[in-house]
Amino acid sequence: MRIDFISDLTCPWCAIGLRTLEQAIVRVAASVPVTLHLQPFELNPGLPTEGEAIAAYAARKYGVSAAELAERQTLIRRRARELGMEFKLRTHVYNTFDAHRLLHWAGLQGRQLELKHALLRAYHEHGRNPAAPEVLLDAAVEAGLDRWAASDVLGRGTYADEVRIAVRCWQRLGIDGVPATVIDGTQLISGAQPVEVYEQTLRRICARSTA
Repeated sequence: MRIDFISDLTCPWCAIGLRTLEQAIVRVAASVPVTLHLQPFELNPGLPTEGEAIAAYAARKYGVSAAELAERQTLIRRRARELGMEFKLRTHVYNTFDAHRLLHWAGLQGRQLELKHALLRAYHEHGRNPAAPEVLLDAAVEAGLDRWAASDVLGRGTYADEVRIAVRCWQRLGIDGVPATVIDGTQLISGAQPVEVYEQTLRRICARSTA
């Protein structure tokens, strides 16, 4: 079974959804063989490297007040803590294009999931800027990748076309929000779901395909 998980790094529900999806994959591992593929999506392609203050961003893009933002952040942090993650209070959102380029390269090295986890920790748990080269390189090393090779990818602009094509492909297929999970190219699960929802869906699709 192939699972495509479409997400963006600065989306907290993407981090939560990936955690619960991975837990579901572990639960079904004995009976449902799964290959997980991480796919890029850009929520904020126009942001500069230094990012934008989250209060201004939320008000501009979603019309969310400061009070509503605080309530949402509390909910997100509580849900993350239930799953064993300690999210910091987010202050900024950032451009993630270079992170997606590095993730594409990491996939070719067989270390994509490890880099994804390192980048999610850098932003959501430590409040670091995933558009900053030093943050990307630190995450690459944490994921077991070569720092100089990662620096070369960033410096040369490598895999920019591949990332843009992938993002456009998912958009053409109707993905306009993340996280989104596509199973075997046919079943779409929108949003960050509880472990049980992912698990039940995986088992149901597997049973249907073997019936």
